Amino acid sequence: MRVSQTSDKKALSSQAPTGRTAPLALGGVPPSYAQLHADFGWEVPTRFNIAQVCCGRWAAHPDATKNIAVHAYSTGDTGQFHSYFELQAQANRLSNVLADLGLGLGDRVAIVMPQCFETAVAYMAVLQMGAVAMPLSLLFGPEALEFRLHDSEAVLAVCDAARLDGLQAARAHCPVLRAVLGVGSQAATRGRADLNYAVALAHAPEEFTPAATLAEDPAVLIYTSGTTGNPKGALIPHRALIGNLSGFVCSQNWFGFDPAQAAPAGALPTGSQAVFWSPADWAWTGGLMDALLPTLYFGRTIVAFNGRFGPQTALELMGQCGVTHTFLFPTALKAMMKAYPGTPRQTVQAQFGLQLQAIMSAGEAVGDAVFGYCEAQLGVPPNEMFGQTEVNYIVGNCNRLWPAKPGSMGMAYPGHRVAVIDDTGRECPVGVAGDVALNRLDVHGQSDPIFFLGYWKNEAATRAKFTGKNGQGEWCRTGDLALRDADGYLWYQGRSDDVFKAAGYRIGPGEIENCLVKHPAVANAAVVPKPDPERGALVKAYVVVAPDFIAACAGNTGATAQLHAQLTLELQAHVKGLLAPYEYPKEIEFVDALPMTTTGKVQRRVLRLQEEARAQARATAKILG
Repeated sequence: MRVSQTSDKKALSSQAPTGRTAPLALGGVPPSYAQLHADFGWEVPTRFNIAQVCCGRWAAHPDATKNIAVHAYSTGDTGQFHSYFELQAQANRLSNVLADLGLGLGDRVAIVMPQCFETAVAYMAVLQMGAVAMPLSLLFGPEALEFRLHDSEAVLAVCDAARLDGLQAARAHCPVLRAVLGVGSQAATRGRADLNYAVALAHAPEEFTPAATLAEDPAVLIYTSGTTGNPKGALIPHRALIGNLSGFVCSQNWFGFDPAQAAPAGALPTGSQAVFWSPADWAWTGGLMDALLPTLYFGRTIVAFNGRFGPQTALELMGQCGVTHTFLFPTALKAMMKAYPGTPRQTVQAQFGLQLQAIMSAGEAVGDAVFGYCEAQLGVPPNEMFGQTEVNYIVGNCNRLWPAKPGSMGMAYPGHRVAVIDDTGRECPVGVAGDVALNRLDVHGQSDPIFFLGYWKNEAATRAKFTGKNGQGEWCRTGDLALRDADGYLWYQGRSDDVFKAAGYRIGPGEIENCLVKHPAVANAAVVPKPDPERGALVKAYVVVAPDFIAACAGNTGATAQLHAQLTLELQAHVKGLLAPYEYPKEIEFVDALPMTTTGKVQRRVLRLQEEARAQARATAKILG
């Protein structure tokens, strides 16, 4: 198997030392996986541009006017279909507009847009110019926008009309930002943007000569979610898309292609009829690098939906649009499982006419309850995936080629050498938890193209990401904990700052949360330590009750209190019966919703800090009498 754009192999430059540690020997790795991993090699050309491979080459194909790139879906409507020819033509027009505004190589352009055709145009336009796209979520308020715009020194912004007020509020403190293109009607953008997107493109030429970028050149600047301190800008090179592809193809069960057939060198990858959709925001790594860009790379159709996620909406969309491949967060799958549990005689797959061939899930541990639901009700077991903005798509499953273990995060995808390491940088024995880490080199000694270039204007943080003196070691730490079993599968144990000790026992919240959501009354759950003067910490669970159980109380305060009391006993007994006695939550607090990042991850840190603040208040009150 090859992932390349040319038959000319070229290893990327690396600061990795020449001496390499030997991989941990494992006896039970599936033969199909071992063979795929051994045969795989990276082929990275010197010059490479994401926009060219995701749009330019497809727009030059004879079928470009018929090949649909973006299906803009709207509930109750068939939506609009946009071809690769149209995508390239509009990208060329926008590139000319941006060039007239003075945009140059390496300049940062903020893209504050929802899932829509214009967002895809903006990425293609910026990237083919050799500029750097900086996606920003529509959920960001003025302060979040200001920090990122100011820190990145963005010179231009393409912004949806709905977010122009917040952007303009932030702009007052961002002197480098010289122009804003507003996307929407002229009435919606007048006085709030320097240019109207549609008007500007209507007067721009349709021809543009793209920049001849190097694979190593920066392409995207994505700020991490910032759950610990200020967010850091991860600078992603064009080559990182190549590094993503082996994981994407595996996690999507080969994305409609035949695993036994490889495209001839230099030929376009054809033969797939895949249609992709994910609710993941295109402003985040999950939506951009795991959905939009790899789908366009393979010349397939991606469904864009600018609306709120809901289980019914998502299932109807996938059925009506003929979605074959998807990326769904575990929280989304849990919501589906509770809203539409299905039955053996009437599955959710049959109810909504689903045609799914693959489900990738990431962001949190999937757990065996959700795994079983996907397999039985949605028609396909999920492929759990693990990665992060800095080193994306490095671990996961591919149940088409090797068996997935329910609850496991999988194994290293081809081309990535992943290990579980201890504090000294040595690989942990089987069954011992440690930090998931990625080696700078693959098993053949070639540089792995998935790596980010570094944190924007933060060399110290970049060095701290790697092992060794001054960050010159061979391993990149993820900060996520896992253990490896004898067959080579990794089992997620939580973030290093999420694991805690209670009564002397080491507690990983993921296992307890997975156990809690198996109860029919639990929609979602988060487990954190509650400070305790005698035992150090107690296991506490925050629980969101499933809608059906809430509805049964009919808004009656007494009935709700009785339900909570009953559920507390039931859930404690539930966890005691399935896990170790020391793991059951000594206290359960029922909440309407859990704090979440915009990428769908539970913010346990928020709850942990809340518990610490409450403990401090109790201690102060006791002192004051």
